[in-house]
Amino acid sequence: MPLDKNVIDTLSQVTTATITTLLLKKGLRNVWMRGTRPLNPGQPRLVGPAFTLRFVPAREDLATPESWSKPISTRAAIEAMPEGCITVVDAMGVTDAGIFGDILCARMQKKGVAALVTDGVLRDVAGVRGTGLPVWCQGAAAPASVAGLTFVNWGEPIGCGGVAVFPDDVVVVDEDGAVLIPQALVADIVAAAPEQERLENWIMGEVEKGASLPGLYPPNAENKARYEAWKAGGSK
Repeated sequence: MPLDKNVIDTLSQVTTATITTLLLKKGLRNVWMRGTRPLNPGQPRLVGPAFTLRFVPAREDLATPESWSKPISTRAAIEAMPEGCITVVDAMGVTDAGIFGDILCARMQKKGVAALVTDGVLRDVAGVRGTGLPVWCQGAAAPASVAGLTFVNWGEPIGCGGVAVFPDDVVVVDEDGAVLIPQALVADIVAAAPEQERLENWIMGEVEKGASLPGLYPPNAENKARYEAWKAGGSK
């Protein structure tokens, strides 16, 4: 399902670090996908519903070049990707077989996929960069996926970077990596995130003025009152 514009607009202004803090307050510690680093520096923060793909270990009778033409294949999965999704791929952390190359990424970009996130690696990296598709991954490897992985399905729960990802959970990516927001908590995070960002911006301003951290971060009652007064004065 496409995300509400307000969800995208709000979360696009919130760092993944802030989101992890808000989810921690709700008892969720395991939401940051390990190994998901931006392929290129300066990639924008992006928000989208998760579209999931899953690989399992390579098995010689299944992981073959001929498998690329079967109905259950990465090619078929790409054609099912909706515009605006963030594709999240469970590659089991395998780093010696590239799950996608430039041609597959080019097709994803043409279909309007917002970003690709994986705990694995890509191949044809120069060409992938040329497609303009934003990618978060562990790096590059020349061998094709079938050298180390068997593709099994899309649109089902997966694990990526040690995080459970269900279809249509919300994914936010920025320079710190990829963070998952469970679908049931999206409204709560969207409601709380702007205030958390505003508070932390105020705290940073106080630090830049020379304030010490005890009682400021997190704020005690006195500093909470100062913050509320600052906010009431029209600051944003």
